[in-house]
Amino acid sequence: MKVSRHAKIIELINQYNIETQEELADRLNNAGFKVTQATISRDIRDLKLTKVASDGGRQKYVVLRPDEGGMSEKYVRVLQDGYVSMDMAQNILVIKTVSGMAMAVAAAVDAMDWSEVVGCIAGDDTIMCAIRTVEDTAVVMDKIRKIVSKGK
Repeated sequence: MKVSRHAKIIELINQYNIETQEELADRLNNAGFKVTQATISRDIRDLKLTKVASDGGRQKYVVLRPDEGGMSEKYVRVLQDGYVSMDMAQNILVIKTVSGMAMAVAAAVDAMDWSEVVGCIAGDDTIMCAIRTVEDTAVVMDKIRKIVSKGK
């Protein structure tokens, strides 16, 4: 069921400009999939969907397609454009972003496929990254600093 639902989600976002989780849920329910907002939220995370600007200044969901190297130019640019600051608390890295950019920056960090990063949780302008060890947190901070400094 999950695999077919994920396939339908990708089909729908490629066919329509899906702007909200509610709209995606409605389209899935109309297609015969009984879903809740929590299911949609998990599916968006599992499929690594993110929002990009569409016509008229609106936003729509798209599938992020990681490049072979894991660090595509798009992800680097998102990290450079959205990053504000970061700080660590043991093995937790907190990244501050421009308002509304946390989900995109978290997706970019996840797409980097760094072995030190266990996962990221994004709010509106703050990301919490679980890192394997305290030492790894310093390594990830250094990697982010290098990427961000190239954009300045």
